[in-house]
Amino acid sequence: MTRPRPTPARMRPGDILRVGGVGLRTRPMRAFLSALGIAIGIAAMVSVVGISASSRAEIDRTLAALGTNLLTVAPGNTLFGADAKLPADSVAMIGRVGPVRQVAATGLVPDTSVYRNDRIPSAETGGIGVRAAELDLLDTVGATVAAGTWLNAATEQYPAVVLGADAAKRLGIGSAGVDVQVLLGGRWFTVIGVLDPVQLAPEIDSSALVGWPAAQTYLGFDGHPTTVYTRSVESAVESVRSVLAATANPAAPHEVKVSRPSDALAAQQAADAAFTGLLLGIGAVALLVGGVGVANTMVISVLERRAEIGLRRSLGATRGQVRTQFLAESLLLSALGGTAGVLLGIVVTTGYALTQAWPAVVPAWVSGGGIAATLLIGAVAGLYPAVRAARLAPTEALAAT
Repeated sequence: MTRPRPTPARMRPGDILRVGGVGLRTRPMRAFLSALGIAIGIAAMVSVVGISASSRAEIDRTLAALGTNLLTVAPGNTLFGADAKLPADSVAMIGRVGPVRQVAATGLVPDTSVYRNDRIPSAETGGIGVRAAELDLLDTVGATVAAGTWLNAATEQYPAVVLGADAAKRLGIGSAGVDVQVLLGGRWFTVIGVLDPVQLAPEIDSSALVGWPAAQTYLGFDGHPTTVYTRSVESAVESVRSVLAATANPAAPHEVKVSRPSDALAAQQAADAAFTGLLLGIGAVALLVGGVGVANTMVISVLERRAEIGLRRSLGATRGQVRTQFLAESLLLSALGGTAGVLLGIVVTTGYALTQAWPAVVPAWVSGGGIAATLLIGAVAGLYPAVRAARLAPTEALAAT
């Protein structure tokens, strides 16, 4: 009478995890180094995406605060390549456009340098420009005063100056330097204020701003604006943009340049996205190296544990159970490295965002994708060693020890 062949015991998920963890516990340093390779790759990917997402969130927050309805008008070039000029009444004409809610201008005062005192060599101008400014400028461009005060109806008539953030730094003037005097075009002007950085009008940061009447009286300003800033109804920005050139200079609209400063921030977002793709490729290479490390660890583990494999097979373990054991060990090793990498990437992203005063953003898909990628790599890296371990005959494995 033929005896029935015994049915192998089924391994429950808990048994698989426990048996898979045996190899990791017996060789902790090797397991740590292999998991570290995975963790570095995942951390690189998570932090790259997280920092890029945080940067874009900061740009979105900036645009929400500053608005995307700011348009600037500036003179271009004539047909013969010479510098064009905006008409002196261009600001008033632009202000009559229906959807335009705010308009203000600055006028660059040519051949006028700024010095901290009269002992500075004339060649060392510091790259600071002098601009005549209208009183509505701050509200139009969204600028704020860091120290002192802005020009008013009284001070715009006299030799008073407000410095942009960069101009103040180059002159060595901080918040405590208000009420000091600087030399503009050979005449002393009193500093009455210092501005915070103006993100949508960076040219103001490196400028010394004086009142429109004062610039004409003391510096020989000709009264022609060189930059006109407008704020329009959000829904009508493109419509306003299409008519600004003809409105500012009806006689020669082709000599007028119209731009939207927020487009520069949008372009920065696009550049960030392209740069993120490049860095993700580097992270993927690091992740691949980590996967090779896991595969190497598992192959060596199979070679070193042939006695264990032979003993388990002799005691009744099936090839499938041996294969499952080593595959589970590879997956567990990768999962530990992936989890550590995701956490490390979140920490790096949060730390960098805090140093930049950005909102810390780590998209959920990158965290989940990081874990999924490590499990996939673990499965691929552990498949060959697991199959090789399962193919070892019990007698062959025991005889090799």
